Amino acid sequence: MVVGTLTVDVDVLVIGSGPGGYVAAIRAAQLGKSVVVVEKADIGGVCLNRGCIPSKALISAAHKYETMLQGSELGITAGDVKVDWAKVQEWKNGIVKKQSSGVGMLFKGNKVQVVSGEAFFVNESVVSVATESDSTQYKFNHCIIATGSRPVELKALPFGKRILSSTEALSLSEIPKSLVVIGGGYIGIELGQTYAKFGSKVTILEGSDTILPGFEKELTRYVGRSLKKSNVEVITEALAKEAKQTDNDVTVTYTVGGEEKQVTADYVLVTVGRRPNTDELGLEAIGVKMNERGLIEVDNQGRTSIPNIFAIGDVVPGPALAHKASYEAKVAAEAIAGQPSVVDYKVIPSVVFSEPEIASVGLSETEAKEKGINVFSGRFSYGANGRAQSMGASEGFVKLVGDKETGLLIGAQIVGAEASNLIAELTLGIEMGATLEDIALTIHAHPTLGEITLDAAEAALGHPIHMVVK
Repeated sequence: MVVGTLTVDVDVLVIGSGPGGYVAAIRAAQLGKSVVVVEKADIGGVCLNRGCIPSKALISAAHKYETMLQGSELGITAGDVKVDWAKVQEWKNGIVKKQSSGVGMLFKGNKVQVVSGEAFFVNESVVSVATESDSTQYKFNHCIIATGSRPVELKALPFGKRILSSTEALSLSEIPKSLVVIGGGYIGIELGQTYAKFGSKVTILEGSDTILPGFEKELTRYVGRSLKKSNVEVITEALAKEAKQTDNDVTVTYTVGGEEKQVTADYVLVTVGRRPNTDELGLEAIGVKMNERGLIEVDNQGRTSIPNIFAIGDVVPGPALAHKASYEAKVAAEAIAGQPSVVDYKVIPSVVFSEPEIASVGLSETEAKEKGINVFSGRFSYGANGRAQSMGASEGFVKLVGDKETGLLIGAQIVGAEASNLIAELTLGIEMGATLEDIALTIHAHPTLGEITLDAAEAALGHPIHMVVK
């Protein structure tokens, strides 16, 4: 790397240090490239600092609190259980700091240079990075854009004061007595349910006819039941029109069934989607092709319309998932190094850290039938599994979907405890071309939740041991 007065030459310039950017930088460095990462905020990006990690920390804390309150079912009674919210936030922030420091150590260990500032493309091989005091130009052989996404802001409900995005909702200084959530997708459900467990009166307004649209209703109805137990009011087919704030609360006006209604709460959380961070990089000026949603068009190696510029993660088409970004990051870095890597996954798992958890991969039975596939399926309940019962987690099921002609596993849906972990085996099964018989013949440890997967496979094949065939 040669440093001049105004310009730094680098093999690979990575813009963004989230789960796409930091993985791309490390992999490129492993392959012998000099790498500079530009990050305008915090190392680890949104996912680590203001998304995946802090949200799961709060979800975990809420679950532990609820467990302590409800331990009498197990014969355990805890007295005077209280929440020290400042301590909860301190604990959450400590996890975030540890994770961010860990990425920083990985950068240092792989000789990746990190630059704080905002990047803007000067031309096809130069990016200007501006800081508060000055700016430096970086001349690159290759660049990887991994700038992620941000919450969508509604004109009728602009962020500020008591109208929150997911970012502010993760760092509130108090537990709201009441909270209105606009949007019943995975972020709205996760955070709404978390605050409900901590004692907030939560109202969820969802524009479609069901929460968690995109997931099968046979999965989401379990979450709906759990929300009801937590006294969360879910109003579907509801359209938020405006919000008026005072110093103490905010009132949302919405329509449902042609009737205008209002709900007042301490805060309003708006979770109606995310948009790619591609609008302030100067991409249009240098000719990088994007679609109407601002997503960058790429080939199967992450290469944009400009051959030496790559893009990964939330800024390219496909689901905005951290694990997708990390996968694409390795492909892009290896492609830059001359390896024949391409994006060739069959499936990407989706997970909602709700109560109970939901996980899905591949095709649902409905989707498979719509594609004209002759399907067979098997389903097994958590309630019939010894480990689930011993955990007090008997709600849910595992469902496997197979192609009847080939016997191949083509999809799986799980709702229940540890669904986020159980889905890994089934994702691997689809990727490797496993049949349902392969899963049924695999010895699963006892007693574990993994046995539910085994039982679902046996049910599909018509010889279940732990259920009666009628």
